[in-house]
Amino acid sequence: MSSPAEAGWGGSPDRLTGLLAEHAALEVELADPAVHTDTARARRLGRRYAQLAPLVETKRALDAARADLSAARELAAEDASFAVEAAGLEQRIPELEDRLRELLLPKDPDDDKDVILEVKAGEGGAESALFAGDLLRMYLRYAERRGWSAEVIDAVDAELGGYKDVSVAIKSRTDEGIWSRLKFEGGVHRVQRVPVTESQGRIHTSAAGVLVLPEAEDVDVTVDPNDLRIDVFRSSGPGGQSVNTTDSAVRITHLPSGIVVSCQNEKSQLQNRESALRILRSRLLAAAREEAAAVASDQRRSQVRTVDRSERVRTYNFPENRISDHRVGFKAHNLDAVLDGELDPVIDALTRAHTAELLAAGS
Repeated sequence: MSSPAEAGWGGSPDRLTGLLAEHAALEVELADPAVHTDTARARRLGRRYAQLAPLVETKRALDAARADLSAARELAAEDASFAVEAAGLEQRIPELEDRLRELLLPKDPDDDKDVILEVKAGEGGAESALFAGDLLRMYLRYAERRGWSAEVIDAVDAELGGYKDVSVAIKSRTDEGIWSRLKFEGGVHRVQRVPVTESQGRIHTSAAGVLVLPEAEDVDVTVDPNDLRIDVFRSSGPGGQSVNTTDSAVRITHLPSGIVVSCQNEKSQLQNRESALRILRSRLLAAAREEAAAVASDQRRSQVRTVDRSERVRTYNFPENRISDHRVGFKAHNLDAVLDGELDPVIDALTRAHTAELLAAGS
């Protein structure tokens, strides 16, 4: 008879057996030196292996706990200390079963991907651009704390500081998937504070939009060069002034979808073209995911909505040093620490709520 963790939605014995077999097969593949001659493949296999490791460890711990419980019950009649051990194991086993049930939930196919994160100034003019700069710094500090690498691939500066628009590529230096941590950051982020331009000391509300995209690999999206219109123009800085004398900025229009990407951060036209293509591939991947989600479950559709910048997701209140995430009711009075990159408590709350929704949908 199957255990509670091996029964029900997302936790069938066949699914568990298949994932354990996949982990074992990956272990064999990764032990083959020939695999590591293809670094992209080795990284992809390594990430999947790391993704399955918690499931394997939990299953082994559960099997060991069940075996120990059986032995402790047999010996409890002769030694009372084994009865105490059995009682502890009886509490631990349901915890392990719950953990295994969570690990058996279907995974987001993009969880192990790197991301491209975009921040755009919105309502509030100069104050919104300054806030966009604060958000960028927050994500860069968070990436630093996690040991990730971050590269600004395009930025349009604002006249009084901050950014009108900035894109950053965030990559893992290990097998950790970044999309799994940052995918709920997308949406409208609202700030309440006294702007530097406010002479009366009044609190203003402004906003910036955050969009997080899983970075597409070549195998994810194929872009036909014939579907692209590529225009070049002169880079501009704050106030529209030209910042160089050559046409190095690049604008790429994907004709079938109408998606337009511009990059001007680099001095080389070729580098700007490559950066624009990276962003374009990621936007096309996100669009494909959303299209697939439109015919999937309600739960999956709700997940996609969390990365829709039309949804106001979070408020940063400076006078009260408070951060509030409106989706899960998260509140904390450590805004200064959060803006310095201490985002894990907020992200953990969102991840727990998402897992609870999946479990509820399955039950």
